[in-house]
Amino acid sequence: MTSNTPQGSTQVFDVSDVDALAKRHSNWGRWGSEDQIGTLNHLTDQHRMAAVATVRTGEVISLALPFDANGPQTGAFGRNNPVHYMMATGTDALAGAQDHMPTTRHADDGITMPLSCGTQWDGLSHIFYEGKMYNGHSAALVSSDGAARNGVQNMRDKVVGRAVLLDMPRASGRPWLEPGEAILPETLDAAAEMAGVSIGTGDFVLIRTGQLAQVRDRGSWGDYAGGAAPGLSMTTASWFAEREVAGYATDTWGTEVLPNETTDVFQPLHIIMLVHMGMLIGEMFDLEHLAERCAADGRYEFMLVAPPLPITGAVASPVNPLVIR
Repeated sequence: MTSNTPQGSTQVFDVSDVDALAKRHSNWGRWGSEDQIGTLNHLTDQHRMAAVATVRTGEVISLALPFDANGPQTGAFGRNNPVHYMMATGTDALAGAQDHMPTTRHADDGITMPLSCGTQWDGLSHIFYEGKMYNGHSAALVSSDGAARNGVQNMRDKVVGRAVLLDMPRASGRPWLEPGEAILPETLDAAAEMAGVSIGTGDFVLIRTGQLAQVRDRGSWGDYAGGAAPGLSMTTASWFAEREVAGYATDTWGTEVLPNETTDVFQPLHIIMLVHMGMLIGEMFDLEHLAERCAADGRYEFMLVAPPLPITGAVASPVNPLVIR
């Protein structure tokens, strides 16, 4: 163990460990050479019908952060917060700027933002490793025109199904996990046991670390975007693969524990799970209100409706994930 080993982890890994897990859990070719949706193939119409059966009251909870100038981004990695602008306003109308139109007046607006600046899904063209993205497609297929393979539009009608919340800090009696604290397979199991849920083929797993509660408690984003954070250990890759989940999301900027457990690979789980497994990964999901409601009535399974925007050739997509309970 070295000094940069995340809390909760027992060792530091290197690129050879990343390569071994990527090879062991690769889904390249599993659903055909042209597959572009990865682990969403686990999710069937029968699984969606089972998701409908989890709805008891019809309560709807949004898991999205506000898309506005007060978001978490700092400009690092080229990501800024959304810039919302008006193209036509009520004051324009009252000032006579729209008098060329008969009777009707209007407002119009627009937005400029990186697609990964807030609550979002990573597309399967988002990460490359050794010149390849999911299913062995060349990184060259993502050009200035966008992604010719693995674009998020391929998932437009797929992200609807049964989901469970694993509330990691509540399972250990704390308000939040600490920055740099690694979530291990056994701690995922402990949270599932506390919630009374099983996790299997076609499910979505939402993992609360409480980092957003910590952000709100201190009153600022701080280094939320790319700084030290609780998150998944590399050792959880097998846990997700064995359960054949459709996708997962966390309330953190990058889902993995930061600092990473690898000194020679940045974000190793993204290589293993996104590039090789084809796993749908969600980031910056606001799970605080959902966690309160689940704790209040003891129900930690529900229906998730969270399709990406069908932006042709996009490598990621903002989303307003809706839980229906």
